[in-house]
Amino acid sequence: MLTAAVLLPLVGALVAWIVPDNRLRPLVLPAVAVPHFLLTLALLAWTPPPSPQGWIFLDPLGKIVLLCISTLFLICAVYAVGYLAYRRDRSNRVLCMGLLACLSAMTLVTASQHLGLLWVAVETTTVTMAPLIYFNRNARSIEATWKYLLICSVGIALALLGLFFLAYATLVAHRDATLLLGPILASARELNPGWLHASFIFMLVGFGSKMGIAPLHSWKPDAYGEAPGLVGALLAGGLVNCAFLAILRVYQISLASGGEYLFFQKALLTMGLISMGLAAVFMARQADFKRMLAYSSVEHVGILAVALGLGKGALFGALFHLLNNGLTKGVLFLSSGNIHRSFNSKSTEVVRGALARLPWSAGLFLAGFIAITGSPPFSPFVSEFSIVSSAFVEGRYLVGGLFLFFLAVIFIGMALTVLPLVMGVPPADAERTDYRDRLLTVGPPLALLGLILMLGVWLPEPLLRLLGEGAALLEAKP
Repeated sequence: MLTAAVLLPLVGALVAWIVPDNRLRPLVLPAVAVPHFLLTLALLAWTPPPSPQGWIFLDPLGKIVLLCISTLFLICAVYAVGYLAYRRDRSNRVLCMGLLACLSAMTLVTASQHLGLLWVAVETTTVTMAPLIYFNRNARSIEATWKYLLICSVGIALALLGLFFLAYATLVAHRDATLLLGPILASARELNPGWLHASFIFMLVGFGSKMGIAPLHSWKPDAYGEAPGLVGALLAGGLVNCAFLAILRVYQISLASGGEYLFFQKALLTMGLISMGLAAVFMARQADFKRMLAYSSVEHVGILAVALGLGKGALFGALFHLLNNGLTKGVLFLSSGNIHRSFNSKSTEVVRGALARLPWSAGLFLAGFIAITGSPPFSPFVSEFSIVSSAFVEGRYLVGGLFLFFLAVIFIGMALTVLPLVMGVPPADAERTDYRDRLLTVGPPLALLGLILMLGVWLPEPLLRLLGEGAALLEAKP
């Protein structure tokens, strides 16, 4: 089943390349996304044994990320049918192929137990997403694409150096050089501390740049701002989670090493708080509402890093927040994509009174803002509350206090942008287009909103158990 989940999107990409009709090609996306989602549910229920060499295995951490990615892709695939029907002025062949190839690579990331294979899969997601950012084919989108490629490629090269250092640490310890997670965890206490320390630094910087944590986030505002909404949703909820899974693998090794995890936790705490602080500064009075969402993503990768740095009780919150952030970003990016197309602008000076023109999309954007800022009854409130309460329980009052302060500033900053955007009357000189709310462009983000609302008031037992198993894996000591 796992092989089928990786290969199915590649077959879909081939079909998308063959289909000549620009109107029929987007239908390949949901045609692949539905069986992929069903395969994901089957994999969660009946996990196959590890591959003969142990390179492929879907552990609880991989399952959580795969569930988020597959759910988000299904929603985006349905949305794409409605969105691309409006954008028939340009070919969607590269977009459809790239989305499906990226889904295959992201699925492989979740199942990789060999760090070299994981690195290849993460790099593949970078390459397959690049042409999708250039979909609008203008000067700003090509600039965003190059910046994304350049910074992520440098980051991923640094991660490769970190992997080399990790492999060399096993040689120095007179063991066979390997990048398989199981043997590394088993021998982590015997590895050379100096090389291990260096490998952690390079991998944190490398995968951190892919994740977009500050100060390695500079590609995000341009890429998120210029990419179509559905691509932005998959960048924020798919690729970020893949990079975070790579960070989780490094975290597991640091825990197993015994002495290095305190350094790694402090580094995560520091970078996480810097990310939240930077997002708080740049989100206030943001002139481009899609760039505002990019800084919101910087904030939430910061929250994930802080939770991982706190450890213990915050680990459950981190894994739950990984899921919540991905799904909520889907609501925000898909609804913001509708608003962008209707006004043909992303400027907050031009886009005003969106509720009057797009009542469903603007309402979803407003609800998404409430959810992503950690307000009840949505699920991000539950995960953020569990993280900050863990900080106070563990006596980390400064961390907890800064966490709450940044959340409050970010709430005010986003409200100053979002409320004028959706309320009031559209400017008389605002461009009028024929883009309006339609079932296929409103239904998918509405379904996501219903999901995060449900998770905010009721957590299904299988998901609760899966999150608990994932958190326990991060606490495990070999």
